[in-house]
Amino acid sequence: MEKKKVERPGDKIQELLDQTGMSRRDLAARTSSTEKHICTLLNGDRSITASFAKKLGYVFEGYDALFWQNIQNEYDIYELDKQEESNISNDELGVLKNLGDILKHFITKQYVHNDCSPTSKVIQLRQLLNISDLALIPKVTYDAAYRAQLSSNGKIDPYVLFAWQRLCEKETENLEVSSCLNLDLLKNKLNEIKELMFNPSLEDGCTALQELLATCGIAFKIVKHFRGAPVQGFIKQVAEEKIILCLTLRRQRADIFWFTLFHEIAHIINGDYKVKFVDFDSIDNEIEIRADRYARDFLIPLESYKEFLSLKNQIGWNDIVDFAKKVHVQPYIVLGRLQKDEVLDWSEFSSKIPMYRWLEK
Repeated sequence: MEKKKVERPGDKIQELLDQTGMSRRDLAARTSSTEKHICTLLNGDRSITASFAKKLGYVFEGYDALFWQNIQNEYDIYELDKQEESNISNDELGVLKNLGDILKHFITKQYVHNDCSPTSKVIQLRQLLNISDLALIPKVTYDAAYRAQLSSNGKIDPYVLFAWQRLCEKETENLEVSSCLNLDLLKNKLNEIKELMFNPSLEDGCTALQELLATCGIAFKIVKHFRGAPVQGFIKQVAEEKIILCLTLRRQRADIFWFTLFHEIAHIINGDYKVKFVDFDSIDNEIEIRADRYARDFLIPLESYKEFLSLKNQIGWNDIVDFAKKVHVQPYIVLGRLQKDEVLDWSEFSSKIPMYRWLEK
């Protein structure tokens, strides 16, 4: 998309001179300036100052001082943009290449337009990501909390992660929620949220989940994940007590999705959203352990789980189904817990766990 050319102030002055039949000498006399000064304005060698804008406002009816200041400011910014694009560093162009798939997603979402030069895309990304230079991204401390996974094939790219976090903000900015976070209501809604795992499809369940969380002051969205941002959950406080809560389908397994959801809800209930932290699922820390315990014991009460294990020397699928009915969760939640606790191998009954896939809307 070609940047719209902005009218040069001198051209507008010349246009009005032609319309009125006024000469440059006449304009100089009417504004108590020299003809040379008028020529430099017309040629674009000099800018219109606030005091001269006032004089032009008297001379040309219908074009007040504010008009001339605005047209000068708009032109100055236009010229600055052109100069800025020509001076974009190779470092920033390198960041553009590094963003890869998430940049393509921004284009698909029309957050960035595609039919333009790489330098123009850099300018657009600066605006989208709220940063004056893309190369500065690793220096920014992001005001949010998120759950990430460190592994040999899940390395974090600070540029992609920063862009992904901004994507979460964009994806939730138009979601209508209650005016502020209501923790008491959220706690009262937990069983309703748990019930949503029985919906026939993830899409139906998440639509209901989005509506339910909105009543508690939480803007919820499933957001696409990208290589370089191995994130499962994201929380950020915005606009007083409104909370953004985003999940990905990166791990795909249904049990991990629902566990992560309640893990993130636990962070909200515990007030962890007020703290900037990265909740790496491969690193134990007090905040993470507390959220894990909350999610684990809410989905499957600890005493019931211990009793189940004590009665079974060998656990079969029918045992899992029966116990799941008792604690009112999907069988795959029980299976995931057993695999996590190494009671069962990760390969046992693995076909029984639904896999959630990302569907672009």
